[in-house]
Amino acid sequence: MDFSEEKTNQFDLSTGDLMASLLMVFVLCLIGTMLQLQEEFDDKSKVAERYKELQSQIYIDLQEEFKDDLKEWGAEIDKEQLIFRFTEPDILFRVGRSEVKQEFKDILQSFFPRYIKVLSGKIYKDHIEEIRVEGHTSLEGQNNMTDQQAYFYNMKLSQDRTRSVLSFVLEQLDENVYQWTKLRTTANGLSSVKPIAENDTEANRKLNRRVEFRIKTDAEQQIREMLLYGEH
Repeated sequence: MDFSEEKTNQFDLSTGDLMASLLMVFVLCLIGTMLQLQEEFDDKSKVAERYKELQSQIYIDLQEEFKDDLKEWGAEIDKEQLIFRFTEPDILFRVGRSEVKQEFKDILQSFFPRYIKVLSGKIYKDHIEEIRVEGHTSLEGQNNMTDQQAYFYNMKLSQDRTRSVLSFVLEQLDENVYQWTKLRTTANGLSSVKPIAENDTEANRKLNRRVEFRIKTDAEQQIREMLLYGEH
């Protein structure tokens, strides 16, 4: 018998077994990684689905609460972004001024306590991350202003207006919801950077002069926490 040939065959078999074992380990690791990624994807999908359901239900409840007021107030509710939008600038503020007009105060007195009653209810209150009061202007500033001057003029004007609105609406709340609301509500002046129409006609510029109440839920925070957890 050729012992050298037998040793070579034994060595070849051992090498083959080792390669097969390594391949099996690699496949198992790959499967484990894929299962983990699938689980993370499923978790994110569940959060996204819950967010859509939550957003849809908030919209339905707001629509039901204010369906008889929207037309009279010159307001609308954006379902996709959960924005309650006031789009009649003539009743909001005087030109170039930040004081809330009495007509808009009358609307806000009715609107805001009912709005907060919906959002601070048992179903939603733990999922509302922020209520943003946003002020928007059209593109133009005062006479002979450059584009940059008009931008900063409108930035200050929109900021002053949202602070005026926020100050007024907080005064309309009962003590039992005041603290919850104050901790979540912010005033945000955005100048002319987020138009909803071209600034090419007076009718379109009028649409861009508006006040919005925007809801942010905790869905983004939940996804961020999941991503951080997945890194550890």
